[in-house]
Amino acid sequence: MNRLASRLRALIPTREQIMANRWLRWLSPFLAHPRLWHWSRRGVALGVAIGVFFGLLIPIAQIPVSAAAAVLLRANVPAAAASTLVTNPITFGPVYYAAYRLGAWIHGDTAAPPTDAAAASDDSGIWERIAGLGLPLVTGLAIMAVIFGLASYLIISAVWYWRVKLRRRRQLQFYQTRSGGIKGPG
Repeated sequence: MNRLASRLRALIPTREQIMANRWLRWLSPFLAHPRLWHWSRRGVALGVAIGVFFGLLIPIAQIPVSAAAAVLLRANVPAAAASTLVTNPITFGPVYYAAYRLGAWIHGDTAAPPTDAAAASDDSGIWERIAGLGLPLVTGLAIMAVIFGLASYLIISAVWYWRVKLRRRRQLQFYQTRSGGIKGPG
């Protein structure tokens, strides 16, 4: 597990990389707070939740928006920036299709989104077809962003808590066996 954690930390942008980003340069006075870079349960869980939320909710400028939100909420900035990659060129299509289907279901529209064949026979323009996807897509993205943001916060907090608890229990057992055990009263 430690190797996985060190690999993930190597992939996450450093403080210097984030501060050198031209889109985030305006945040540099605010990025000096040490809590933004500390790997704590609350900071990382909140950072990932922010990143997942904005990664799902908005299609562009996800990293700057999540970094700004992380600064405002004192969450871990690298975790927020890295977790926006929940939507990437590989996952973008399936995530947006699922969001559209969820939004269409919420709005009571059971029709599938128009395919290329249906679009070719339709006389409406491309912008009208995109506008028709708008409300169900935005609704689905908002619902998914809230649910997955909250779920990621809860899951990371729980895993972190149990991992620390297990590590402390093992340390206690190690010290007890090393010292010959703790003797009770009597």
